[in-house]
Amino acid sequence: MRGEFRLALAAAIVAATVAGGAAASAQDERVAVRPADTGAALENPGMGWVLHFYDNVPAHYGSRLAPSDTLDDFPGLTVVYLRIPWSYLEPEEGKFNWSVVDGPAQRWIAKGKQVAFRFSCSESWMRWATPEWVSKAGAKGHDFKVGTGVVEGGPFWEPDYDDPVFLEKLDRFLAAAAARYDGCPEVAFVDVGSFGVWGEGHTGASTRLPYSAATVKRHIDLHLKHFKRTLLAANDDFADSGRGQETIDYALAKGLTLRDDSILVQGGKNAYFHAAMAQPFWPRLPVILESEHYGPSKERGNWKDGSQYLQAVEEYHASYASIHWWPREFLAENKDLVDRINRRLGYRLVPAEVSWPKSVPAGGELRLAAAWKNVGVAPCLPGGWPAITLKDEKGGIAGVFADDTFDVKSLPVAAPGRAEPRAQDVTFRLPFNLKPGTYQVYVSVGTRTGTPRIAMPLADGDGQRRYRLGTIEITGK
Repeated sequence: MRGEFRLALAAAIVAATVAGGAAASAQDERVAVRPADTGAALENPGMGWVLHFYDNVPAHYGSRLAPSDTLDDFPGLTVVYLRIPWSYLEPEEGKFNWSVVDGPAQRWIAKGKQVAFRFSCSESWMRWATPEWVSKAGAKGHDFKVGTGVVEGGPFWEPDYDDPVFLEKLDRFLAAAAARYDGCPEVAFVDVGSFGVWGEGHTGASTRLPYSAATVKRHIDLHLKHFKRTLLAANDDFADSGRGQETIDYALAKGLTLRDDSILVQGGKNAYFHAAMAQPFWPRLPVILESEHYGPSKERGNWKDGSQYLQAVEEYHASYASIHWWPREFLAENKDLVDRINRRLGYRLVPAEVSWPKSVPAGGELRLAAAWKNVGVAPCLPGGWPAITLKDEKGGIAGVFADDTFDVKSLPVAAPGRAEPRAQDVTFRLPFNLKPGTYQVYVSVGTRTGTPRIAMPLADGDGQRRYRLGTIEITGK
């Protein structure tokens, strides 16, 4: 009831503000619409589903898709995650094979998606995640056996994460990677993945050796040294082995976001552990969730109906969620869950009410009022400004009116069904060259200049993220 009251109050403010004090005339008549949320999945900047193209084993999961298959049928997919051992990219010192990531990336970039990276240095399925040439150059490390820890002659090798030779070679690799990808608009984020088995920030499935908070900070700093413009992500497991909140606080202070790779590894009350850790991050940075591999989670009886994944999205205020399995199998078995998550993941902007004059004289003033809501779990971190576009009978753009005083980033988030509307009230002067006639009224959110950037769950779109609301008459003076 509180939400309904606030919406009614915002609508009343809208109506009173626009109509207050005006003399009765034709132009005082107003058109008011309340667009319905269509339930559509949204593909927007800074949010969405993340496809694991390469995973722990590069043959999983998206890499099995045909080159022409960009998974267009998965609703809300916005990012393709290329999680790959360092040795695949620099098999010889100073000789790089970037096509390992650039090839698959281009398939989705051509569809308007982004990519994300993790470059790992230790894996539990191959010996040389860190290139063998790093060891031969003198970098210290340890043989290990999964489940046992350090074992002389064990099948796998993990670097000493403090070793100066290892760090020197890693520094040069990250410099080369950043020269290609730092600040690239096609890259959504890069994990600090050089520490721990699978790049996950712990050694629990590798050597089991403890490392200090200073080690983790060193790896964060190495990434920050080179990736100065692209969002970096810190793993919640940086806090493992007694390192505690110190490492997480450091990451936050340095502008990194948080990711949690362990949702539903266990079930019930242990489905996840670090929702509280995410609280200082989500108001200003997009939190990333990765579920356990869906198949094993299901087999162990932890997944059940997957509702705890949605619960984690709610509690972490997540902007990104992973597709951590064969994508179409995951979708087929979790269609309802995917739809429910799509209604909450990231931000979801809805104009609860929009009103404008039924008619305005040429050269006059157009007074727009609206009540805006964000019904997602996270703020609209990219920001954006509402705009009204007028189109003529041929669909040509006759007028664009962007309100650069109302940033949708400020819209609050709340529990499902309790989002609070914020009133917008703005007056635009019609341009001298807008001729009398009947125009279609479209609403959008995007740049300060009126270029649409953000999809909304509204009907009657024009294919360019504008949505038709009604008509307005521009009369002769």
